[in-house]
Amino acid sequence: MNNPSHDVYMDYMISRDESHYNVRFILLVSIVAALGGLLFGFDTAIISGTIPYITTYFNLGAYQLGWAVSSIIAGCVLGAAVAGKLAEAYGRRFILLVCALLFALSAVGVSLSSNLTVFIGFRIIGGLGVGAAAMVSPMYIAEMAPATWRGRLVATYQLAIVTGILLAYLTNYALANTGENNWRWMFASQLLPAVLFGILLLLVPETPRWLVKVKREGQAKNILRKTGGDAYSQSEIARIKQSFDEWERVKITDLFSSTYWPIVLIGIMLAIFQQITGINAILYYAPVIFKETGIETSNSLLKTIGVGVIMVLSTFIAIASVDNIGRRKLLLWGSALMGLSLLTVSLCFHYQYFANYIVLIAMLVYVGTFGATLGAVTWVYLSEIFPNRVRGLALSISTVVLWLADFFVTYAFPIMTKELGTSMTLITYAAFCGMAFIYILLKLPETKNKSLEDIEKLLIKSK
Repeated sequence: MNNPSHDVYMDYMISRDESHYNVRFILLVSIVAALGGLLFGFDTAIISGTIPYITTYFNLGAYQLGWAVSSIIAGCVLGAAVAGKLAEAYGRRFILLVCALLFALSAVGVSLSSNLTVFIGFRIIGGLGVGAAAMVSPMYIAEMAPATWRGRLVATYQLAIVTGILLAYLTNYALANTGENNWRWMFASQLLPAVLFGILLLLVPETPRWLVKVKREGQAKNILRKTGGDAYSQSEIARIKQSFDEWERVKITDLFSSTYWPIVLIGIMLAIFQQITGINAILYYAPVIFKETGIETSNSLLKTIGVGVIMVLSTFIAIASVDNIGRRKLLLWGSALMGLSLLTVSLCFHYQYFANYIVLIAMLVYVGTFGATLGAVTWVYLSEIFPNRVRGLALSISTVVLWLADFFVTYAFPIMTKELGTSMTLITYAAFCGMAFIYILLKLPETKNKSLEDIEKLLIKSK
């Protein structure tokens, strides 16, 4: 019996005369790679429900709490820094398998920690996997996807991230009343998705662009043939080979040349704006923020689940619109609406007005807008704007900067709220949203419906 909803989805995915594509294969490899995002979201958000318990267990002050929460991001920075070079040397799929192993080690180690040093050490190990997967998963999807599907498929990576966040929130709520070791069970729950990710990665191939790069053209042709048939395989191989043939081998210092630096700078700035607009401070500390409005811990965890649900639903908007509306318009609308939402919450805290669910509604609008715009579209944009020869290095730099910005925001939030108050902290994030709007308006070109090689010709000037 046919599933009507499945048929509608399949019809949407094979629109624009794309019936020659192998839909099942493309979706399989994209979804498996996107599971790296699920681990990303789960591992980073699971800390939100444990904050009251680890604060008591480890006797944490504001600065120690900031470090305990943000320590995973220190690992993310290092993971992103080395992942680009390792992905170029050993392949995208192999690095994702290593990430799955790191996720599993972190889950076991953190859940068994008896002192803060061990706790932070294993959080950093998990961060290595998160940081590497955050760079390699969207790269893998972008290199496997046909041009007109790429936005939708890379956006599934953000869907996986927010699904991971929602699963973490649900897990925290389910385990909140399991006794004094509840926080240990919360962290241990990361093991299951890590093992699943590792097993599923064994079912997918390496990307054809990396295979061409390492002179394994026959394997690349087979994968492209499986993706879209003989004609598609021949045309894509020609495009890929031309892209590699036209450029000399580059070093990391070459990224700062007049040829590459303008586009590298765009990637860096977009990565920064995705984070300094405050999203991870809101996600990691959502229960704490809700508790400040007078809500009990259990109810604050329940409202946090609502935040996670909105993020998942909003990401479907990004998947449906990123290849139609375009990257640039979504980023502009997103930064504007996020800024207005943060301003609303800030005013509520300033005037201590917590009635009529205004804070909850504004926060849901904020995270929903992020999920539909800056959350998903940033990963799409970063995965596609860099040329084939430098994609690993350039994406690595952008991702490192993204994690550094995330670390700063996450570490600083409890300190800023203590020193400045919640209202001023949130209005600072709103100001960054305004800056993001101006930068996107002035600097970001549109890239929808273009092949990676066509984007390269658009953005990089010939030597």
